Amino acid sequence: MFKLKRYILIFLAVLVGISPAIGQGYQKPSQPIMDVLNAPVTPSTSVSPARDMIALLTPLRYPPIADLAAPMLRLGGLRINPETNAPHTQQYFVEVSLKNISDGATRKVKLPNGAKIVSPSWSADGKYIAVGNVTSNGVELWIVDTATAVATHIKGVQVNSILGGFSWMPDQRSLIVNLVPADRGEAPKYINVVPNEPSVQETEGKQGFIQTFQDLLKSPNDERLFEYFTKSQLAVVSIDGKITEISEPAIFDSNDPSPDGNYFFISRIEGPFSYLFPYSRFPRKLEVWNNDGSEKRGIANLRLVDYLTSGAVPLGPRSVSWIPTEKATLMWVEARDGGDSRKKVFPNDEIMILEDLMGGKPRGLISVEHRMQGRLFAERGNIMFFYDYDREKQRRRMFWTNYRNPTEIKLMSDLNVNDRYNDIGQPVTKRLPNGYSAVVMDGEAIYLSGNGASPEGDRPFLRRMTISDLQTVEMFRSGPDEYETFVSLISDKGFSFITRKESLTSPPNLFRRAGRAAPIPITEFSDPTPQIRGIKKQLVRYKRDDGVDLSFTLYLPADHKPGQKLPTVLWAYPQEFTDASTAGQVSGSTNRFTTLGGYSHLFFVMHGYAVLDNATMPIVGDPDTVNDTFINQVVASAKAAIDKGVEMGVVDANRVAVGGHSYGAFMTANLLAHSDLFQAGIARSGAYNRTLTPFGFQSERRSFWEAPEMYARVSPFFYANRINEPVLLIHGEADNNTGTFPIQSERLYSAIQGTGGTARLVMLPLESHGYIGRESIEHTLYEMVEWLERFVKNAGPRN
Repeated sequence: MFKLKRYILIFLAVLVGISPAIGQGYQKPSQPIMDVLNAPVTPSTSVSPARDMIALLTPLRYPPIADLAAPMLRLGGLRINPETNAPHTQQYFVEVSLKNISDGATRKVKLPNGAKIVSPSWSADGKYIAVGNVTSNGVELWIVDTATAVATHIKGVQVNSILGGFSWMPDQRSLIVNLVPADRGEAPKYINVVPNEPSVQETEGKQGFIQTFQDLLKSPNDERLFEYFTKSQLAVVSIDGKITEISEPAIFDSNDPSPDGNYFFISRIEGPFSYLFPYSRFPRKLEVWNNDGSEKRGIANLRLVDYLTSGAVPLGPRSVSWIPTEKATLMWVEARDGGDSRKKVFPNDEIMILEDLMGGKPRGLISVEHRMQGRLFAERGNIMFFYDYDREKQRRRMFWTNYRNPTEIKLMSDLNVNDRYNDIGQPVTKRLPNGYSAVVMDGEAIYLSGNGASPEGDRPFLRRMTISDLQTVEMFRSGPDEYETFVSLISDKGFSFITRKESLTSPPNLFRRAGRAAPIPITEFSDPTPQIRGIKKQLVRYKRDDGVDLSFTLYLPADHKPGQKLPTVLWAYPQEFTDASTAGQVSGSTNRFTTLGGYSHLFFVMHGYAVLDNATMPIVGDPDTVNDTFINQVVASAKAAIDKGVEMGVVDANRVAVGGHSYGAFMTANLLAHSDLFQAGIARSGAYNRTLTPFGFQSERRSFWEAPEMYARVSPFFYANRINEPVLLIHGEADNNTGTFPIQSERLYSAIQGTGGTARLVMLPLESHGYIGRESIEHTLYEMVEWLERFVKNAGPRN
């Protein structure tokens, strides 16, 4: 039946003059692009908590489409490979090496043939690295001895990594592991299941935003499958292979040991499950267990989270965690405004603490005025740093206090969430001997690292702040002609640290810095793609008609000559702002080493195009109504970018294409429908009919029923008859991103076809919101280049 339907569609396509590309297969882009895709892979780096060595982890950059074709179950918002009892798709490493910081000596870790290494985790003393190895029938646990670079397989352990995996116990010589239960029996059938009961749901007048989640449970059999594959047996596994099981199997989504190792904080999922929400919303039991599971104390029973409105948080304890510097003290947050920060009450949240785990009662510690957004603890002095967020004013504040005596709470920062120029940075942390992280204290001071955003671009920094008076001293700042970021302290005094440095001509490498002395290289990664080193890059700033500051990064081919006008690609992603001052702030840096990879639009430079990358598309206004002017603002921003490129003498106004991914694709379709600025467009993995996302999109707070006119106005599907420029639509057939169902591209394509427009729809088998398969990446680049060669570079004069 499926084949017959396909042949009918092909026949109809031929009748209307559309080439169906029968038997085309996966295509490859030009050889110069292929050479870049096939360039050597630069390893990822991970600094040991002991700060004496670095792990070099070489990933498989582009897995074959065969990896994506493995069996997949979509259950409760999860994608599960039933053969491995692991996430269906995850990045893995194929080589691991260890490099000494002191002398640069490098040793390759001997791994099993065909190893697929996932979730590498250092012990706090740096003596071991625990890793998973994905095999054809499960995930193994291996331990790497960093002194010898020898990896040992812990036999008898099959890791259930769907909702957990493994992490080090505080003794750093054993791990808490989610095991696949040994006696669980065969899995319920999941292919050609004959139903024996209907799927039933019911609502009783409760109000709550229902987002367009994907991969949800759909039947009672799905529920059985979800429970079968997510249920795990907790066990403590020592590095010498001893396995000690704890209590009974359950669906654990958290199993954190206390810093002294005598207790566990347990969060376990229980039914009834939902067909409208993913597993993260399912009912939960929060408990404290002793270290063998024989004694348990309930903290809370959390109901199904089916009641949230825009901007709301669940009721009951949330963000539950151990205080890392205490033996066994729990802290969490509870809403005091019913979870709805729109209510004008004080406080929005309260920080709770529980010290007597098995017999005591939790007590309120600090009333937080706005919605709490995180906390960190210093390595000593009972100091806690925490953040709150004012939803109405879009401001984020940072405080510190002595959590044992929180009579004085000191404000450290109060900024608009989009104010990058004045961001003070994030506290630098270290691993404690128990494995938990805490903020480094240097006397009464802490260290802060940040992006160092400025009108000239990012210049990352490391600063020392005395918390009593908030006075800061800059320890390091990236130079104006390079891009260098802080990675890790070597000395807690801040005089010795590791950075990652790069420039336009030098690839990223790690360096050791000590005071003001010249940096000493730790790694010496070479340029994997010297053939693209001549690409030109510069930051361009300009203004929109309404005075809002804008910018883009201009990429030009190496052989571009001054005054030469080129076919151009404008690539963008809109963002919302509350005021023009933050909307105009520059992000990124033109001093970064230019790299091309994946399905990047920057590959167009290799085919003679100018690229206006990250052309800012700020949507400025009241957070509650900002999208009322979305169309006007993106059109004005696009026009300003093109005008600036024409003024510079590099953009041929008659040969400009627009493109974007996800929300950028939504923008692209709207620009084609509501302007005549472009010759063609590329829209990847977008959403084009907002009535299919009726409970909000991006930062939109209103539902469709509160603002139906706006939902229609910003939906390019409603204006498909006005899309009179050729548009290439690309979408992963297995897209699981909220709102961007594959049907969004299919329906827009049909609408354009039915109204006489020009479009091409490319559906990538097995791919999700982002594309990772080698064949998919190659084909996407082929399609994008061919489309613009046809409709932009070689196009005639525009009407």
